[in-house]
Amino acid sequence: MDINLEYVSRAKQGDAQSFAMLYDQVAKDLYRVALYTLGNPQDAEDVVSETFLEAYKGLRNLRDDSKFKAWIMRILSIRCKRKISGYITAKQQISLDDFIETPDDVSEETADCSDRVTLSQALSELAPDERAVVVLSAVQGYTTREIGEILDLPHGTVSSKLYRTLIKLRKKLEQQ
Repeated sequence: MDINLEYVSRAKQGDAQSFAMLYDQVAKDLYRVALYTLGNPQDAEDVVSETFLEAYKGLRNLRDDSKFKAWIMRILSIRCKRKISGYITAKQQISLDDFIETPDDVSEETADCSDRVTLSQALSELAPDERAVVVLSAVQGYTTREIGEILDLPHGTVSSKLYRTLIKLRKKLEQQ
């Protein structure tokens, strides 16, 4: 979904209703990226909330309204990295049970659930920066140029990291 630039402009001037409309436009995308990155629904919700709070406070510093989504994704990326650092410091494990929904009809969705568990396990074994590139590309559909803007990396670095990470992910999935 494209961001309504009029909402960005008005929100920068302090219009809370316009910021709420921006929230509606990007909240699901941010949550999806946070969930895939962190693997925990509660942490994903926390990081998204923190991201919007930081964005609201710093929106006036956004120079180019058309870059709003990349800017807020960058904030989310930084927040996710901080949260992951907290996992490592506290030696906590990401629970796959929190990440995967249990289907109502187990007989029809067993294969799908098994594939999701396998994919989730493979994603959780990737480094946070590798996981972010894959999620932004494969799940969110961003181009490598857009991912570069979000993660503040050169386009070539993103392209090579995505290529190497997809090969790595494929090998992990073939082993399982």
